[in-house]
Amino acid sequence: MTQYLDFEKPLAEIEGKAEELRAMARDNAEMDVEKEAAALDKKSRDLLKTLYSNLTPWRKCQVARHPERPHCKDYIAALFTDFTPLAGDRNFADDHAVMGGLARLDGRPVVVIGHEKGHDTKSRIEHNFGMARPEGYRKAIRLMELADRFGLPVVTLVDTPGAYPGKGAEERGQSEAIARATETCLDLHVPLVSVVIGEGGSGGAVAFATANRVLMLEHSIYSVISPEGCASILWKDAGKTQEAAAALRLTAQNLKELGVCDRIIPEPLGGAHRDPDAAVAAVGKALIAVMAEFDKADASKVRAARRQKYLALGQKGLAA
Repeated sequence: MTQYLDFEKPLAEIEGKAEELRAMARDNAEMDVEKEAAALDKKSRDLLKTLYSNLTPWRKCQVARHPERPHCKDYIAALFTDFTPLAGDRNFADDHAVMGGLARLDGRPVVVIGHEKGHDTKSRIEHNFGMARPEGYRKAIRLMELADRFGLPVVTLVDTPGAYPGKGAEERGQSEAIARATETCLDLHVPLVSVVIGEGGSGGAVAFATANRVLMLEHSIYSVISPEGCASILWKDAGKTQEAAAALRLTAQNLKELGVCDRIIPEPLGGAHRDPDAAVAAVGKALIAVMAEFDKADASKVRAARRQKYLALGQKGLAA
């Protein structure tokens, strides 16, 4: 069953009525309800188009967090061949919130790394809801360094509410691990392409997305803090969450204007969760096109261009 977001409740009623009619027809072969059901289908499509034509930043947050959006595992399974997972940070443990390994993208050998949230209660607990611990970032560092050693491009799939804030993670050097992962991103001599497929939360996302090219799905978000966290710190009022979402400029469209996002990947009508296969295919097409930009690229220029990209962020605002 489709999980509807708060603002999709009118849509749920229409689609529910259409399904009720068809269920009645299945029980009674003499009933002909297709005309009425088709009219409801058209009404729901029109409403869906209206709802998604001008989503507010807060509604974008809700769509980006939808549990039925395709996750890292789905993208790897559909887009990458010969995937060989590599586990552990060779120091403490294997963090299941981060997955990665060697693979091929359209025949091109790459290293792919991503956050995995899980699809149901059991897998979400196993993957810690996509919130990585220090060993997750150290695993990512190990894989990026491996890619650099063998001249393999790196693809990262970002989908995390942020790094895990638990006591154990802090004791094992969470902030140092994030900082070193970000430094490793900047230091690579191979192309690094990141795709924000859902949530890009705080330093936990920056540690994977300090890339030559940052791609974002149309309804994904990327911000220094969650709207809820921002509202609680600035206003000490959870009721200010929508206001915080707008102020954070966290949508793909905002970040394209600011130069943080390089390319927006369109989602199916109603969001990636409505048609996961189409969303995954769109990401694959965009990734292949962007990777082709780095064919025969000079390693020193790839590294210098990445560093300059981040040094230049915010220069327009300073000049003004």
